[in-house]
Amino acid sequence: MLTRYRTVKRFGSAEIVIKKSRFIGFAKPVETEEEAVAFIESIKKEHWSATHNCSAYMIGERDEIQKASDDGEPSGTAGKPILEVIKNQGLKNVVVVVTRYFGGIMLGAGGLIRAYTDGAVAGLAAAEQVYKVLHREVLVEVDYTWLGKVENELRNRGMMMGETVFTDKVTLSCLPLVEEADTFAAWMTDLTQGQGTIIHGEERYVEHAELP
Repeated sequence: MLTRYRTVKRFGSAEIVIKKSRFIGFAKPVETEEEAVAFIESIKKEHWSATHNCSAYMIGERDEIQKASDDGEPSGTAGKPILEVIKNQGLKNVVVVVTRYFGGIMLGAGGLIRAYTDGAVAGLAAAEQVYKVLHREVLVEVDYTWLGKVENELRNRGMMMGETVFTDKVTLSCLPLVEEADTFAAWMTDLTQGQGTIIHGEERYVEHAELP
């Protein structure tokens, strides 16, 4: 699995007007090609009266799946520019649709490429770009006598935390970066003088506005 990658946070849309034509950019995070295709079809259904619904998506750890559609625009003037925006912004697992309502003025090939590029940029900006960073959950179970010290040390370290469970003991869910999980577990063992129980949990992606 990738330890980190850049994508979009949520569905987003934005509209621009170029020579009376409306270009609406839509963007959404997706995990599979099926999700991407379903999203494109949903936009086409919603905007059935639009002149064109051009699209592109890129999915996979190594960008294995890349597709683009001009949807009736001259070849290479819509889908490819949208895909190039995704690539140039370093995004993964993203689908973009740019819907056009023709305003009566021809744009020419160069104008179309710029318009669909700008529409894709606007849609992606509205979807808010984030980093997905791989963390590993490490569960730390300690007696209540250790709780204050452990919590204070975790706070000083700026550790990302999950849920804390209180039973006869306290179990703290810690989320170090995946590459730091073993070092973190060893540190917890030393900190609790071997009296804490350390359990390695699952890996998960966590959203970050900036790379940690």
